[in-house]
Amino acid sequence: MSAPLYRQIAHKIREEIESGNWKEGEAIPTEKHLSEQYSASRVTIRQAIKCLVEENMLKRVQGSGTYVNEKKIEHNIFELQSFTEEMRQLNKEPVNHVINFQMISPNDYVREILQLPDGEKVFYIRRQRLVDETPYVLEDTYLPVTMFPDLSYQIMSGSKYDYIEQMRGMKIKESFQEVIPILPEEEVATSLSLDKTTPILKIQLHSIFFDGTVFEYSEIYFKSDEYKFKLRASRP
Repeated sequence: MSAPLYRQIAHKIREEIESGNWKEGEAIPTEKHLSEQYSASRVTIRQAIKCLVEENMLKRVQGSGTYVNEKKIEHNIFELQSFTEEMRQLNKEPVNHVINFQMISPNDYVREILQLPDGEKVFYIRRQRLVDETPYVLEDTYLPVTMFPDLSYQIMSGSKYDYIEQMRGMKIKESFQEVIPILPEEEVATSLSLDKTTPILKIQLHSIFFDGTVFEYSEIYFKSDEYKFKLRASRP
């Protein structure tokens, strides 16, 4: 038994996308054009498009048209990679916009995680991470001043982990992460070019060197429309 016509057309549209004939971010042909191309009614074309919208292959933009969805970036939380490393693996060149860089006295929560004595300062850095001028991630990082006395605005405009491992010669072992779905505060939503009603993913993490020293605490906000998180589970 053959599939309904709208599913056959949806399959053909899917092939156009997967073959690269219809590129990510580009508008697809109009319903009228598709109706003529596939010799089908516009109602049937709408059904086919609806299927692919539900599969997240297409997205409708009110008043503009229907577009090929860009693929979400797979973020593997079992691999400790910087945003720069992750993007370069995808042949994308990231840009780090440092929004805030200052030396502060940390609150009790941050001090406890970083295992700092009273009175010790940290660098607090907020960075907007962009690709092709689009913000993907907002990151708040706390680093002990005594551990990284030469840290600067210019350094944090590049790769934090490159600085730590290549310039400082410190070897990073692992990080401990907690993933939390949230609705963003206004400042976070603005930095990610989102509406406050759009859910995002927040990761709270701290990272250590091979000697067990905690050197970083970060809170990272990921756009849920740009990222999907990949996990691997195995039975004990």
